[in-house]
Amino acid sequence: MNFKVVITASFFGCSSLFSQTVAQTFEFMPGSNKDTINFTDVGGKKQGKWVLFGKHKPNTCFAPTQKAEEGAYKENRKTGVWMEYFCNGNPKNKITFVNGRPDGYAIVYYENGKVQEEGQWKNNRWVGALKQYYDNGQVQHDFKFNEGGKREGVQTYKYENGQTAIEGSFVNGKESGTIKEFHENGDLKAEKTYNNGNVDVASIKTYDPKKEFLSKKDVVENAPKITLKPDEKPQDAKAGPLVLNGKYTLYDKNKNVSKDGLFKDNRLMEGKAFIYNENGILTRVAIYKNGVYAGDGVIEN
Repeated sequence: MNFKVVITASFFGCSSLFSQTVAQTFEFMPGSNKDTINFTDVGGKKQGKWVLFGKHKPNTCFAPTQKAEEGAYKENRKTGVWMEYFCNGNPKNKITFVNGRPDGYAIVYYENGKVQEEGQWKNNRWVGALKQYYDNGQVQHDFKFNEGGKREGVQTYKYENGQTAIEGSFVNGKESGTIKEFHENGDLKAEKTYNNGNVDVASIKTYDPKKEFLSKKDVVENAPKITLKPDEKPQDAKAGPLVLNGKYTLYDKNKNVSKDGLFKDNRLMEGKAFIYNENGILTRVAIYKNGVYAGDGVIEN
């Protein structure tokens, strides 16, 4: 059981008659008679290790004794690594603080416990290498940023099956040189030349896939198997875990149609998966048959 202790002490100077009362409040860690947490010094500043439980976050989904956040303070400012948790106990993020501000290595997690993105954060922006992941653990984006927080160098987009979707160089946040796009089976799809973020229309070349997507047994077996993402649900979905069997239309957190078709145990067996870019614009329609990717569909205007 946690309990608080308040210590009051008086100090008398040798050469003058003065006294000072000091109040220090802290909690003992559960099961320990030595280590303290949530310590506030005489000046009212937070110091040392802090752990926030559900009781410190009223009106949330946390139980009173459930850990919600933990880390350390120095002079009332967050310092070092801080962990935050989802209500299911899985980590939510792991962020490095310096002098009260995020500064250093950071990881953000999906609610299922898998890493969503990780990289270096400084001055309110990503710097250096950044990796973003699908909720199945596969790399989605492999980006690199300069000190100004703009993309610099080779940038890579990936499909959920691990194949490269787009690859090319950026200079100070803008496309530069040849950008290559690929079909989901790995074949070259298009080549485009950019200058300062502007595409040279005359340079655009497009290619049909050289081989059929499902021509071999091992291709079928290793093809991506699309399942629900944490933020996807039908419009009339009730609270709680979803188990979809039958025909459904799913929507993402931005209320865009994300999947439409026949599901079995939350897996898209027959239908379409809609892929949007970071601005919410539809960029691909992936067709699934027998539970695996079968090719791209046409984007209707």
